[in-house]
Amino acid sequence: MRKAIKRLFTVAALLIIAAFVAFLVPKVMREYIYPMKYSGYVSESAKKNNFDEYMVYAVIKTESGFNPEAESDVGARGLMQLMNDAYEWVKYRMNDERDITYDDMFNPQYNIEYGTYMLSILYDEYGDYETALAAYHSGRGQVNEWLKNPEYSSNGKTLDEIPSTATAHYVSKVMNNYRIYTELYI
Repeated sequence: MRKAIKRLFTVAALLIIAAFVAFLVPKVMREYIYPMKYSGYVSESAKKNNFDEYMVYAVIKTESGFNPEAESDVGARGLMQLMNDAYEWVKYRMNDERDITYDDMFNPQYNIEYGTYMLSILYDEYGDYETALAAYHSGRGQVNEWLKNPEYSSNGKTLDEIPSTATAHYVSKVMNNYRIYTELYI
């Protein structure tokens, strides 16, 4: 009888451990795969620009995989992969008189500051994450052309369909990362 009770307790303990591991390991793995690196810079920039910090993390994850030294084939730099013309536009819009150059876009603090500012401007302009992300990826001029076409926009303000496969894939990927970040951390 004692052996049966001991075996029952052992089985129960193993089941509890297995349930704990089954619950905890996926969460730990997801937090490893979806990190919140540079949280001080992200939080500060998101608050300053009244923008969702989880969207910033989703963009960083998609753009560079949190590699501050990332540089694309077309020359986009840093965590949020800013192009030189985007950097110049943001610097002008921010009226930033600091001695920051495009080379500083490899610096996580400046890259996150400039990238978050740009995202917030695009979101304020379009009022929709997907359309703002399309503009972040393809440029405002391209998105504004798509918005004029009723095939792609029923209201002229947001995109119902993104005609560029690359941009549609990018927006989908960022939105999926955003969904996971909010599920994990909110």
